[in-house]
Amino acid sequence: MNEAVPVSRVTDHGTAKLMPDVDRRRAWLLTVDGAPQSYVDLDEPAHLEFEYTRRLGHVLDTVAEAGRALDVLHLGGGALTLPRYVAATRPGSRQDVVEADRALLDLVAEHLPLPDGAGVTAHDADARAWLEAAPSDSADVLVADVFGGSRVPAHLTSVAYAREAARVLRADGVYVANLADGAPFGFLRAQLASFASFFGELAMIAEPGVLRGRRFGNVVLVAAHRPIDTAALARRTAADAFPARVEHGPGLRDFIGDARPVRDEDAVPSPEPPAGAFGIG
Repeated sequence: MNEAVPVSRVTDHGTAKLMPDVDRRRAWLLTVDGAPQSYVDLDEPAHLEFEYTRRLGHVLDTVAEAGRALDVLHLGGGALTLPRYVAATRPGSRQDVVEADRALLDLVAEHLPLPDGAGVTAHDADARAWLEAAPSDSADVLVADVFGGSRVPAHLTSVAYAREAARVLRADGVYVANLADGAPFGFLRAQLASFASFFGELAMIAEPGVLRGRRFGNVVLVAAHRPIDTAALARRTAADAFPARVEHGPGLRDFIGDARPVRDEDAVPSPEPPAGAFGIG
């Protein structure tokens, strides 16, 4: 059996590396410019290694009855971890993946190919431009996990972007995004305020230490036009190896406070993480 070896390639937006996991035979870690981006186990596509990815997976598990096929739009591709997860857990789903880095898509397709019949179509395009051109009421779920390096690009943080997300989702659709922030949470509070302009239901998922302002970390934002099953989310996230809390309702409104929606002309990227916040050992 040939031993898996690391792969490194300069892509459109940085240097991507695929590194084999010594503990799992066909599992790989993708980094871009040293920042971990994706983890994929080709033999177990339902395995989600990163904690924030597990939280995104919990949302995907609870948006509809188990096994029901969905139309999912992914903004941000990486190594296609979540599209693989949906294909495995909800067979027959139709998924579009929008990734700005064409060379990264080519690298992933070459070394971590999708199984036949996965129902996943990848597009090399800007996430905001693709969203603005997408048909109204065309997605059951919109997953946003777009980082330029370790920061969410500014044009994906405004109220105009949130309006487009609300338009593309169906009436019972759910938006879920991976964000990152730390105290005093100016970026996160403004994101919640922007999405509150168009979605009647909001929730966020994060480790207690992050929510208490003790450290910088990932926060999953959930927005919907209908009630979110926060009880199911809370059960699942509390059972993880690194338990997380689900905030919603009055507590979330208090967290948003006097934060205002972000206009395009005022939009900025998410904060630069502290050194080592998202590093790998």
